[in-house]
Amino acid sequence: MTQFDLNPYGIQVDVVRRNLSPAELYQEAIRNEPSSVIADSGALIAYSGAKTGRSPKDKHVVRTGTFADEVWWGPVNVPIEPATFEVNRERAIDYLNTRSQLYVVDAFAGWDPRYRLKIRVICTRPYHALFMHTMLIRPTREELQSFGDPDVVIYNAGRFPANRRTSGMTSKTSVDVNLESREMVILGTEYAGEMKKGVFTMMNYFMPKQGVLSMHCSATADKQTGRSSVLFGLSGTGKTTLSADPKRFLIGDDEHCWTADGVFNIEGGCYAKAIDLTPESEPDIFQAIRFGAVLENVVYDQHDHKVDFSNDSITQNTRGAYPIEFIQNARIPCMAGHPTDVIFLTCDAFGVLPPVSRLSPEQAMYHFISGYTAKVAGTEVGVTEPQATFSPCFGGPFLVWHPGKYAELLAEKMQRHQAHVWLVNTGWSGGAYGTGKRMKLAFTRAIIDAIHSGQLAQRPVQPDPYFGVEVVTECPNVPSEILVPGRTWADPAAYQQTASKLAGLFRENFQKYEGGVSEAVRAAGPRG
Repeated sequence: MTQFDLNPYGIQVDVVRRNLSPAELYQEAIRNEPSSVIADSGALIAYSGAKTGRSPKDKHVVRTGTFADEVWWGPVNVPIEPATFEVNRERAIDYLNTRSQLYVVDAFAGWDPRYRLKIRVICTRPYHALFMHTMLIRPTREELQSFGDPDVVIYNAGRFPANRRTSGMTSKTSVDVNLESREMVILGTEYAGEMKKGVFTMMNYFMPKQGVLSMHCSATADKQTGRSSVLFGLSGTGKTTLSADPKRFLIGDDEHCWTADGVFNIEGGCYAKAIDLTPESEPDIFQAIRFGAVLENVVYDQHDHKVDFSNDSITQNTRGAYPIEFIQNARIPCMAGHPTDVIFLTCDAFGVLPPVSRLSPEQAMYHFISGYTAKVAGTEVGVTEPQATFSPCFGGPFLVWHPGKYAELLAEKMQRHQAHVWLVNTGWSGGAYGTGKRMKLAFTRAIIDAIHSGQLAQRPVQPDPYFGVEVVTECPNVPSEILVPGRTWADPAAYQQTASKLAGLFRENFQKYEGGVSEAVRAAGPRG
């Protein structure tokens, strides 16, 4: 089905092509986008223009109706007035009406039919249509015929700028979310990830209203029991690498929901970082980037179209989007039972957090809201020593409610289904970055294996003197001497000073959330 009527949206364009196949979208991209080519692997290479990543400072949420009292307003959810949204939507529609051809993608967000949202994407670029065809859950022919009215509409007019003189605009880029009308308008950015995260933002509002916890995490499942495990973690903590576990089913790598019956993936695809990708480092991802996949902003050889994954001359944020079924051990449909374990991954460049520790329900809420990791020296201009980074619920840019709401849902589900919660440090041991050593991946994998097998829950623990968490002191295939941080530092005074410093950074960061949590959660933070 290719021709489609967009008159209800005020769009009158001669040709509207709906839910084209990847092969058709390849043809459209090669024909209509001179920069698009086919890589030697068969993936479509596309370029997003000046914006090669999200523009969080240009994201706005409409302040209207009951939503005015529910949204967590601030730097994450910057309010704009309904009139401003109307101006931007009209500007987007006016631009879409200047095109001779548009693309429509109708698909689902959420594998559980009881909770899924019907998403309609209206866009001008075949690359954007293929990206959302890949990242959303693709309907069957019968589902498409009975699709009806969507729950969410995305107007992607990213090639046309916002008017900076419009009230509330911060630049020529504007990504606007209207929770009341369930619409999203994109102006001034062609980065495809804005659409994906816009859908996640919608899910982050509507799911908690139904008692469902939306989560920025990966998920795997035991092949025998079907029980799941979820892994939270910011960029660089190992979330994608550790969820690629041949011993378990992959449920998804980024966005999930926890319902009364278990977990489900929100997406139908994966969106993996491609910088320095090799078949040795990430074999599952490397083989998945083939025909039907999209490669963003990569550099390739003009002669044989072989991609140089190490080349970051366009951006460090090169990406590959591919259908989840391209991963061999993916479980379709992407649903599983309740988590036996909830794992918070952190890359502690200060080298003072234990390799693995067990958290109480209150500590789980505290660390979930904190969402800690650390940048190391050299990763960004001006970063000369470890720098703490906190992102609430390990997904701050996409939250809609106060972080405390998500934390309460996590604690309730965790207690009801008797899930263990773990804090796993994939960062440094024996000293901070520059002195200590990065935790070996083999040791972290052994820790994750011991968590999944249930062995770690039976091992002895001792309290950490600064963070109060229960430090696991024995783990199969991991040297016991590295499990207690204070024993690994050659200079005990330096360890004490660094641990006390990081504990203080935790407390300072948590001050902004104290008004939305209980006294028990406030007391669950670092002691030192």
